[in-house]
Amino acid sequence: MAITQNKTLEDLRKAVGRNLGKMVTGTTTATGTNTTARDTKLFGGDDEYNGSYIRLTSGTYDGTTHRITDYTASTGTMTFAQMGGTVASSVTYELWENGFDPDVIDEYINQSMWEITGRVYDPVENLGLHTDRINARWEIPSGIEMIQDIYYRDKFTVKELHNCNTAFDESVDSDFTITANTEEYKTGSASNKIVIADGASAGDTASDTITTVNLEKYDYIEFWIKSTVATSAGNLKLHLVDAGGIEESLDVPALTADTWKYCRVALSNPEDNTAITQIRFEYDSDLGACVVYLDDIKAVKNDTATWEKLPRDTWRIDKEGTLQGASTADLVLSDRGRALASYRLLKIVGGDKPAELSSDSDTTEVPERFVTAYATALAAQAGSIRQELDTDGMRTLAGFWHNKAAEARNAMPFLTNVRMVR
Repeated sequence: MAITQNKTLEDLRKAVGRNLGKMVTGTTTATGTNTTARDTKLFGGDDEYNGSYIRLTSGTYDGTTHRITDYTASTGTMTFAQMGGTVASSVTYELWENGFDPDVIDEYINQSMWEITGRVYDPVENLGLHTDRINARWEIPSGIEMIQDIYYRDKFTVKELHNCNTAFDESVDSDFTITANTEEYKTGSASNKIVIADGASAGDTASDTITTVNLEKYDYIEFWIKSTVATSAGNLKLHLVDAGGIEESLDVPALTADTWKYCRVALSNPEDNTAITQIRFEYDSDLGACVVYLDDIKAVKNDTATWEKLPRDTWRIDKEGTLQGASTADLVLSDRGRALASYRLLKIVGGDKPAELSSDSDTTEVPERFVTAYATALAAQAGSIRQELDTDGMRTLAGFWHNKAAEARNAMPFLTNVRMVR
């Protein structure tokens, strides 16, 4: 993994412009029109900036680029094609010389991301998988392109709230039928199978009482859930309710139809959860007739967890599905891996491919030294093949910055003992 300083696309583009010597920055000193911007501090005579590009970096039209068709020195007026409204005073901008379009510079910056993918990854720690003593194969969560290590949660502070071996029966809406299902469950002897009729409406609930429990020191609620229909985050909810009826509402994350998901939902106000007496399930959106399975509801103190590394010979990545068009690969545990992980949360340590930058405020996940050098080299190289732009040695400048990019690449740490997801 490489270290970055979280520079934005705007920061990187300006650095490239300064490396090229083809960009200056400024601020408008007076209000323009919908076809002009004004800066009386600009140097040069009439038509000095004809053909140049102005990139607005603040104000209503922040992020837009315009080709200058005329410049009047006496008023500092830059004229360009009509846009939606007036360019105000005190708007910051970049002024790029003819032949160096800042939108193209943005593309060169993103090309540097493509160039270094496979050598640099955005660090990822993912807690999206939990083993169940039964399955050996798990779909690797999205946003992971490379895995370095896998850990299992060995010890942690936990309070069981409802094991779901018995059905919720304190207060159940008439459109719900709840049973303890001994066929489809994740741990213990059963799960709660909640059959929701087509007549159910948003806001219908089912609840069960629990022995009064103080959750003040806990910060996450964890549970298994499966739905026969796909859901969005918050379509289903769990509520923790105290004796006074005060509750904390927890949105169930988005679910894929017919797929068990292990959920970890942060508590918003654990300091108020000192006497929880009830767990309530809510059907918060009208999803139509469906079945929801719920299992192993517990409170966890996150920072107490200790993690043990799974030996590398106990797990592998099966990429066969991705070759057939699947969106992700599978993590496969050996018999020994399943025995070690048993019934535990997994932590995947790896990385995702660097994200492209689309807006000026986006920050880079690739070391800035490489990005600016490589993008500068590409821009200078493009200028070197145009005789009218190569008057100050763009070809030489391109070679210099290609060398700088190579130095930056070589200075990056080598990735060792990693396994590719694709």
